[in-house]
Amino acid sequence: MSELSQTCEDIARIAKSMFDRGLTPGSTGNLSVKLSDGSFLITPSGSSMGSLEPSRISHLSPTLELLDGDPPTKEIPLHMAFYETRPSAKAVVHLHSTYATLLSMLPGIDPDNVLPPMTPYAIMLLGKVKLLPFFLPGDNGMGQSVRELNGEHAAVILANHGPVVSGRSLRKAAYAYEELEETAKLAVLARGLNPRLLTQCQVELIKRKYPVDK
Repeated sequence: MSELSQTCEDIARIAKSMFDRGLTPGSTGNLSVKLSDGSFLITPSGSSMGSLEPSRISHLSPTLELLDGDPPTKEIPLHMAFYETRPSAKAVVHLHSTYATLLSMLPGIDPDNVLPPMTPYAIMLLGKVKLLPFFLPGDNGMGQSVRELNGEHAAVILANHGPVVSGRSLRKAAYAYEELEETAKLAVLARGLNPRLLTQCQVELIKRKYPVDK
């Protein structure tokens, strides 16, 4: 099977898994992958993550011309901003999961690091997760805000909208996204309980032993 065909199958399989577990409802969310020839696969506009047809996934040239499949999601500028600023990024996952979206709306959140240091895995897989302002869906300002981060963040959360996570492969981006959502869930459930967080010393030890992929 060619890289193109296999990646289309992988996108449909991973998207359905995330949909089935409630990580993104209805026709929300989008996934993309950068292929070895510099072209892109990205989920089509208005498609449901639960019922993607591999043959209809949008295949875009390196200059973003539609080569095959259905018209792509309107969030292309958001995805491209990660590829342009993070050379190691080969996939981007953007979903509307409940707890991470809720966390972006709550008071007292650090916009430079939305996730409190609760477990080592979020630190290992994500590093600091930046909170970006609210934008209308499809607004080019989302991509510009990501570019202004100069590739320093593997993941962000769009306020009142949802997270966006980049990774060295689709599987790694998906795993990191799931870790983000689970950590956000812990943070929401623990509010008001005064949980014992990792110390700064512990965080630094984790970062030194498991640096986030750049």
